[in-house]
Amino acid sequence: MEENYDAFAVAISTIFGAVVIGGLMAAALAFGERDAFFFSLGAATAAWLSGYAIFFDKPRTFMALVAVAVLMAVGATLILAF
Repeated sequence: MEENYDAFAVAISTIFGAVVIGGLMAAALAFGERDAFFFSLGAATAAWLSGYAIFFDKPRTFMALVAVAVLMAVGATLILAF
């Protein structure tokens, strides 16, 4: 039996990323923070685009998009925290 651990890793990271970013968007809506919502929306978009970078075998693009998603999610979190 051939097992593809890479596909499982991508699926798990995508699902957990969507849950975290979706929760961040919901928190931004609940607290009425427009900037935090747009930062989390940008993080979700960058994470979504990074999935295509995996399929097209572009590791540097994937790393850049993940870095953008992380930075935008951290920015949204900081806006919500302060």
